[in-house]
Amino acid sequence: MDGLNLLLTIIRRSDAEEYEEFFRKNAISVTYAVNCNGTAHAKTLALLGIEKNEKTMLLSFVSKSVLKQTLRGLTVDMKIDLPDRGIAVAIPFSGIGGAKALEYFTAGQIREDGIQTNSNDKEENNMQTAQELIVAIYEKGYTDLVMDAAREAGAAGGTTIKGKGTGAGAQKFFGLSLAEEKEIVLIVSSAEKKKDIMKAIMHNAGMDSKAHALVFSLPVTDTAGFRFSDTVDKE
Repeated sequence: MDGLNLLLTIIRRSDAEEYEEFFRKNAISVTYAVNCNGTAHAKTLALLGIEKNEKTMLLSFVSKSVLKQTLRGLTVDMKIDLPDRGIAVAIPFSGIGGAKALEYFTAGQIREDGIQTNSNDKEENNMQTAQELIVAIYEKGYTDLVMDAAREAGAAGGTTIKGKGTGAGAQKFFGLSLAEEKEIVLIVSSAEKKKDIMKAIMHNAGMDSKAHALVFSLPVTDTAGFRFSDTVDKE
């Protein structure tokens, strides 16, 4: 697939238009914006003099051939490494639904003979990466429970998204309603800390708790915005 990646850029909501314009100027035309929130406690925000914790997550589709250039632009042009400017992580695709979808998502980023499947899929699926994206899906209102567990295991912070289950047929899974409103937290972690963080969430906020959290992780191949630790702490 010529190394197609999903690039997640998490920024302050007030900076969203600025970042969207950056992607347009860099010929990355397919970008989706999702409103989300940081996971800092209200008391922490008050101590820092911050009234709101509103974030926007931009989802962009970036080919391997332009990924490095894009991350460099985020660092040099957008100053994403500065405190509270945001973070970006790249997650590799393992497949995509046909040539038309590939053409739509990449919008001219790859050569015309681009292929939808990757001959190195097995190798990429077994890749060892320095960082991982931990995803926890849980009942609405239990972000603090999930994040307190994650922080005790070494997580710096996370970003929450609201969602709703769409389960059909069986409405219950171990007592968990599949169609009720959910919250999702995204945590970027070093590969060394990933297992400890996931175990802590499962132990303190897992299926046997009120949060009913389900946890999984995804490999992150490239990042931007992590030069200073306080940038991560505020996400």
